[in-house]
Amino acid sequence: MEVEKIFNISSDAEFENLALEVFRFQYKNVDIYRTYIDLLKVDPNKVVEINQIPFLPIQFFKSNQILANGLSPEIEFTSSGTTGSETSRHYVAKVDIYKQSYTLGFRHFYGNEQQYCILALLPAYLERTGSSLVYMVDGLIRQSGNPHGGFYLNQLNELAAKLQMLDESGQKCLLIGVSFALLDLAEMHNLRLKNTIVMETGGMKGRRREMVRDELHGILTEAFGVDSIHSEYGMTELLSQAYSKGKGIFSCPPWMRVLIRETNDPLTIAPVGATGGINIIDLANLYSCAFIQTQDLGRLHHDRTFEVLGRMDSAPIRGCNLLVYG
Repeated sequence: MEVEKIFNISSDAEFENLALEVFRFQYKNVDIYRTYIDLLKVDPNKVVEINQIPFLPIQFFKSNQILANGLSPEIEFTSSGTTGSETSRHYVAKVDIYKQSYTLGFRHFYGNEQQYCILALLPAYLERTGSSLVYMVDGLIRQSGNPHGGFYLNQLNELAAKLQMLDESGQKCLLIGVSFALLDLAEMHNLRLKNTIVMETGGMKGRRREMVRDELHGILTEAFGVDSIHSEYGMTELLSQAYSKGKGIFSCPPWMRVLIRETNDPLTIAPVGATGGINIIDLANLYSCAFIQTQDLGRLHHDRTFEVLGRMDSAPIRGCNLLVYG
């Protein structure tokens, strides 16, 4: 299959035809996915629309190597999890596909990364190995070519000074950070940023009191002097990200789509506007599984934007999703 077809989708018909093509490819070539579909007694030849495609429960990434036959992983990403919990492992056969996905996805929503100075406040992710988020942000920082860009661990005073200097010079900046670290920065420094996008990736990591999204975003907009807080929604098991430019309303790049499943019948897709489990089609996940049944709750809108409302009952809290939505 031509990877370039994935990143050149221009219509709903193209997406749906390619999704069905990827489904058939993965049924034939990804053993775990084929076994799952066979156990469901689904005839792949009768799957003729995307609503009929079975979505693999995300928990399978904790106990299986989900990888197309004949391929070896070029890189392995792991979830952060919580203390004592089993982590997910995503074995990526072609890391260049991930690079294409995060680069083209970012440009789809924000334009060329070279116009930004990217500053990353991701302490919990930097303190471990295997983070796909760190890999992505590091790649974007390098591609931006701005010498002031980089990662910050606990140097909040230095970061605030750098932000203030760059913003006042007229340089467009992107400050991307885990929620608890952005709150730490907000409590220490009151900034008035006119040329900076502040983007949270979720995650209190057990370091702070859980709070609803509106409360978090209210604190951050006040502290940084911005009109809205942007958000990034991704996970170890995916190779694409959705972005929100405010109010927790997320959009997907053209090769990614969110569907909502019924909470009491995980094999049935819920109508638009209903609350249910988030299913994700990520066609960039060509050589593992492009059809993921997450444990997040969400709601889909008619324009295909979506909201993340929290976690399914009894679902373990993921390291990157400790923010309570409301």
